[in-house]
Amino acid sequence: MEKMSSQKECLVEENEHLDKKDLRRRDFLKFTGAGVASLALLGVTGCKKDRHDEDMGADGFYFGSGDIAILNYAYALEQLEAAFYIQVVNSPYSGISDLEKTYLTDIRDHEVAHREFFKKALGGKAISNLEFNLSGINFSSRESVLSTAKTFEDLGVSAYNGAGWLIKDVNYLALAGKIVSVEARHAALIRDLIDNGSFANMEVIDSNGLDVAKSPTMVLQAASPFIKSKIDVKDLPTY
Repeated sequence: MEKMSSQKECLVEENEHLDKKDLRRRDFLKFTGAGVASLALLGVTGCKKDRHDEDMGADGFYFGSGDIAILNYAYALEQLEAAFYIQVVNSPYSGISDLEKTYLTDIRDHEVAHREFFKKALGGKAISNLEFNLSGINFSSRESVLSTAKTFEDLGVSAYNGAGWLIKDVNYLALAGKIVSVEARHAALIRDLIDNGSFANMEVIDSNGLDVAKSPTMVLQAASPFIKSKIDVKDLPTY
């Protein structure tokens, strides 16, 4: 009886520890998201001009060139992630726990904040709202949703890592660095939900212990099945 009582006490203590750990993780996610949301409200360019809708040419929505093209590239990816997580939260998968729904809701809020941040920063040079094809995702399946979330988050981190050195304006670079750190935390959390302890493996960390980086060309090729709108990236810096 004493042994059973001791085991029960240990289990209670462990559960309390996990609850506190989950709470700290959630609070941190909210904190980092709030920071980006604040940046979105402040804006980068200070431009209050409404975004025009004349960016759709014969070749699709034109991203522009130089830093503007890179920002629109990031904006397009954030639009995709926001659209995905909005759908996830609006129609939760079967058997979702309250804690998982809370995590995914927090991530949704971050991605929406990121999307609005780039829209504000780009002002009149922002591309229009893109249309996405999410029909291949089974939103009622935990495996399908988390697998897609893992794909998007890993792709997002590698996209920022790969585009960082192409950005000329140091202010844009600093802000991109703040956003990619949040995306990396999303990626780690999603991986942990799928397989506890898998937040950093050789799929996303190279032999030098660094995050994998992908060129804009590679990222857009990977994202293309989900992007329904036609886009024109002929002047987007890449390698």
